[in-house]
Amino acid sequence: MRVLLVNMPWSPIDLPSLALGILKRSVDERVPGATAEVLHANLAFTDWITERTEFTGDDYEYYALSSYFMGCGDWVFSSALYDDPQWRDEEFTATMTGKLKAARMKMTRELHRVVPEFVEMIARQIVAKEPDVVGFTSTFQQNTAALAAARRVKELAPHVVTVMGGANCDGEQGAAVHRNFAFVDYVVRGEGEGAFPQLLTALKEKAAVDDVPGLCRRDASGTSIANPMATRPLPPAAILPPDYSGYFERLAASVARNWVEPKLVVEGARGCWWGEKHHCTFCGLNGSFMEFRSKSPDTFYEEIMELARRHRVLDMYVVDNILDMRYLTTVLPRIIDSGYDLRLHIEIKANMKRSQLRTLADAGLIYVQPGIESLNSRVLDLMDKGVSGCQNVRMLRDGAETGLSVAWNYLHGFPGESAEDYDPVVAQIPALEHLDPPVDLSARIAIERFSPYFERPELGFTGLRPEAHYRFTYDLPEEELYGMAYVFEAPARGIGEQTVSALNAALADWKKHHTDARLTHDDHGDRIVLVSRRRAFAWRAMELSDPLELAVFRLLDQPHTLQALTRKAASRVPGSGVDEERLQRLLDSWLALGIVFADAGQYVHIAPAAVNEDLLRLDFMRHVHAEDGAADPEAVPEPA
Repeated sequence: MRVLLVNMPWSPIDLPSLALGILKRSVDERVPGATAEVLHANLAFTDWITERTEFTGDDYEYYALSSYFMGCGDWVFSSALYDDPQWRDEEFTATMTGKLKAARMKMTRELHRVVPEFVEMIARQIVAKEPDVVGFTSTFQQNTAALAAARRVKELAPHVVTVMGGANCDGEQGAAVHRNFAFVDYVVRGEGEGAFPQLLTALKEKAAVDDVPGLCRRDASGTSIANPMATRPLPPAAILPPDYSGYFERLAASVARNWVEPKLVVEGARGCWWGEKHHCTFCGLNGSFMEFRSKSPDTFYEEIMELARRHRVLDMYVVDNILDMRYLTTVLPRIIDSGYDLRLHIEIKANMKRSQLRTLADAGLIYVQPGIESLNSRVLDLMDKGVSGCQNVRMLRDGAETGLSVAWNYLHGFPGESAEDYDPVVAQIPALEHLDPPVDLSARIAIERFSPYFERPELGFTGLRPEAHYRFTYDLPEEELYGMAYVFEAPARGIGEQTVSALNAALADWKKHHTDARLTHDDHGDRIVLVSRRRAFAWRAMELSDPLELAVFRLLDQPHTLQALTRKAASRVPGSGVDEERLQRLLDSWLALGIVFADAGQYVHIAPAAVNEDLLRLDFMRHVHAEDGAADPEAVPEPA
């Protein structure tokens, strides 16, 4: 049995597909008599389109990620899905006028007109390989491209079995895809490395597929039937390492090699241990299975080392939704001692200790995403984030001190928030300009499938409809669009536009002035020297030598309330005569000087220790600072 796994646009071009890498190994190792090959159609597209238009790596990134919440990438390939180069062009233009810049609108419509030719070419390449089964993965803005290719393959070679899977096919989404697109023979919902080999084995043996968990199939009459989803997620021991054979060779032969530095994608865990206890209200990640499970430290370490050795690539993207804290004392120390100068990106919790962040930095985690979405405790409580505003600011400070580049997003639009939650933060943003700013301006939250806001209307969102872009992309009734959609429209909640404008103006200034801003401290024992260069503050150097001030500053390494600070300072400096009134005056003066951040009755100092990392400020997120908007799928981009 020959299995061809296809990675259509708009899959990222700097990363091999983890899903298809795992499925390739699953087929090769678990299906007797079967072999799998991966077709990197996303890279083929870059070569094809650059021969026809002035298309760049920034353009590809826009359609792959930045425009996700506007659906531009999916609409581009809807013309191929419906075999009509003018498919709903008027609807798209009417809806997106004012949201897209003229140049972006022109390019999007031109791509929409020409991509049917690409789908025809890639479908003929697929058929020429004479596969028995073709599997398409679909994540983010890959859906219409995958569906369009599946449709044309089925027309050219009706005997070829077509299968779809991936994040866009989880749960009800996968059932809706299968119901509405008859050219897709099967849809695998959930974790594919278990179900896909089981499906292939059944096809090979001409056996029934009724018991393949989550599989969508058709009965003798052609009616779509969805098998029950698996009741338990795969155990970590069953999650195979990916096989990336062919990706790096194909990238080297593509024009895309001039646009990106390739990275390896590695996976240590699935699910979210925080989400198991407190599912963040806006988060739709993890789909059907929130349960956290992780590979053994030995297994994960060996996978990382083997991939680095095999592909001679040191940049790695760790896709885990949250770090397994065991890895801090198991995997990461071994990486530090390995002699490999790895450069890793991972998602962490914002309340990690500085010593833990130092371990991350020493292990090569130069870029972390700590899930910061606000600097106000009351709004964070509405999200059920489990951190305070001061803890998030402390993370930004300690990230700067340990040399970590911290990527984060500012979100708003939570039911129950008010301008009073944002005004104090806006007032203090000029003091924070030396710390990493958010990736983009503040974005109103999107309502995502699988999130508590989607599942529980009592939290504040009712009357949900699929986002507008689904309606001009697919030729489906509203109820079927509802089944396929991941992002939904809802009446705006939370703060009004006046507060949003004030917040975004402050964030824009932060981003603009960050490179030149500095605030550090150097603790000499008997004195602390602070050095500042921030546009909103006239002072440039300050020395703290009073014993009480020294004690208070050191205590504010961690967030403290006035009461706790008074109690601890009194014990550290006996006879100082400290009381809350005196300490409040000191804190107020430090607030005015931009030395501390205050939120919800807590204070924390914002001056990283003076270290060498402060002298070398590399922007690891420069590719998402482009004018076209935010790349994070939890942030809504501004007009592009």
